[in-house]
Formats: sequence, structure tokens, C-alpha cells
Amino acid sequence: MTETMPGPAEKNAHAVTGAFGFSGKYLARRLLDAGERVVTLTNSPQRPDPFAGAVEARPLDFGDVKALSASLADVSVLYNTYWVRFKHPRFSYTQAVRNTLTLLEAARAAGVERVVHVSIANADTESPWDYFSAKGHLEKALAASGLNYAVLRPAVLFGPEDILINNIAWALRRFPVFGLFGDGEYFIRPIHVDDMAALMAEQGKSREIATVNALGPEDLRYKDIVALIADALGKKRRYVRLSPKAALMACKAIGLLVDDVFVSEDEITALMAGMLHVPGAEAAGGAALSTWVREQSADIGRVYHAEMDRRTDRSKAY
Repeated sequence: MTETMPGPAEKNAHAVTGAFGFSGKYLARRLLDAGERVVTLTNSPQRPDPFAGAVEARPLDFGDVKALSASLADVSVLYNTYWVRFKHPRFSYTQAVRNTLTLLEAARAAGVERVVHVSIANADTESPWDYFSAKGHLEKALAASGLNYAVLRPAVLFGPEDILINNIAWALRRFPVFGLFGDGEYFIRPIHVDDMAALMAEQGKSREIATVNALGPEDLRYKDIVALIADALGKKRRYVRLSPKAALMACKAIGLLVDDVFVSEDEITALMAGMLHVPGAEAAGGAALSTWVREQSADIGRVYHAEMDRRTDRSKAY
């Protein structure tokens, strides 16, 4: 009797990191609707499952490359949304880079056919902001990896679970005065999370190496974003200009109130420097923030969305 050795796994799965989280959830839904078999790599398997078991959860274990590679054995396309928003004693960009490199190594070892990787607008290894320089290093590592890939560069994602737009609305609902970082004249190109998901799914079908600016249709000044949210909420507020130092002090005070990092120093200075703006770039999404804010005005800002709560309590839905 001759034993038949198992052959390589058929690569018919699409793997999404963090499908029980924010952007990963929208992407997984689009892939399921397209008839794809979807798995998620997650370190939060106890979060409520929005897919009623339709998405298989596998461990996102950065400490075991072989196990991670085995989890990717049947994966055709890996969509990587993993990252950290700011530096903290519990996590760092250095750790996030190291973890992502482990994930890419596992994908290469597993023979993954395509990686769709979420970066950031204006990622650059020479950036003075660690977030952007770390993302730049990962883009270079991906280019040198031998993997087939697409890099998507969003500025800001908005949607029901987002933090930035929701927490601006939260502050406008509660405080009679709103502090602008500087003059508020710097621009942002936000993209709706479902438009981002559609772009990721589209890139998952391609096999062309690509770097894509994932930006929405509106190029808005920060102060105008704040004003349109206040108008949608029916809130008349006084606006004051704050220096970066004063803005950081105010954000730390709010952070103490909500037991969270409201906005970090790097986020303030990078925003003021226009790092979430790509002049002249074509829109990759069609949903306008101004329209969405008016449509969602009854809901946005009702409750505070805490970054640290999402990081530490992995049993709650976003």
C-alpha cells in the first residue's frame, strides 16, 4: 500500500488582519459579498463576530513565524491593516514594524500570491514623524521582499467607528469652546472606510505592483471640517487658536477626563504640517465627508471612542 502525501494547500482564501475591528470589518464584508472565502488573522478572537461565523478566525501570533505561515498556507491574498496609532509604554512603532516584518516573512514562506498593505499618505523613511517614517520603512521592506503587492496610502478614514471625526463631534457636543491646532488652514483628504475597503478588494484582484493614494473626493481644511461638523450638530461654538504646546496641554487634559490619549503630540504637529494632504492627487473614493456628517449627525459624537479601550479590552465590539 502506497501512502499519498498531502499536496500544497489550495490557495482559495482571502486573509484580513483584524476583521473584527474597524477597516478590516468593511473589507471582510465586501469580500464575502463577492463570494470569496475569508479568514481573519486576529489577536482579538473574543470580540463579537459581526459575520455570524462566516469568517474563520486564526491567531495573529507574531511570536511564531512557522505557526503564522501555517495560518496562511491556503491564502491567496493577504490584506494587512495591522498598525498602532501612537507610541505608548504598552506598544511602539518599532514593535509594530517588527511584527509587520514577521507577517511579511510568514506570507512569503506560505507562498501568498498578493499582499495588499495599508500604509499612510506621505510615508517616507526620512520623515521627522515616527509614524510616517516607520510606514516608509515597511514600504521599502515590502518592495524588497519578493512578494507581489499593492500599497494603499490613506490619510484619514471616516465611518461610524472612526476615532478622529467622532471625537471632534464628541468635543463639539460637550464644550462651548473648541481649540484649533494653530490656524486650522492645513488640508486633509479623508476617505470613507467602505470606499477604502472597495479599493483594497479591487487591488486584491490585481497582480500589478502598485502604490495608490487612497483619498476621498474632498480636500478640506481642518477648520472647515470642524465647522461642518458643528453645523451638522446644530452647535454654535467659539473657536480659539492654540499653539502646538497649548494644544497638547489641552489634549492631555481631555485625555485625563476620558482615560485615553485624545490626540498625541506627533498627531498634532504632523496634522499642522499637512501630512494628511496630497496636493493634486486623484480621488479614490466617492463618499464625501460633508455629506456623511450631515447624514450621521444624530449619532456621531454621542459617545467617546477610546483608542486605549480598544487596545486593552479585546472582548468589546468597536
